[in-house]
Amino acid sequence: MTTTVAAAAVSKDFGAYQDAAVRDPVIITKNGQPCTVLLAYEDFVRLSKRDRQVDLTAELSADEIAAVEAVEMDPGLDHLNSELPPAKV
Repeated sequence: MTTTVAAAAVSKDFGAYQDAAVRDPVIITKNGQPCTVLLAYEDFVRLSKRDRQVDLTAELSADEIAAVEAVEMDPGLDHLNSELPPAKV
């Protein structure tokens, strides 16, 4: 169960909240509003692996655009085409 606690309380008894965060995330509030989460390192690593890098297509070079355009989907995945919206004519 997630715990919510004021920042002042965390500063007074950090060790206890650090121990609690190993079991479940601890939401730390400032002026009554959530501002920080204290969580186990393993949870941080797991969540970090889910991060995705986003690049703007406007920043791609002509060679990179050509490489993307040349890619062909594996024929075994043709069934996924049915999930695409209808092509605009």
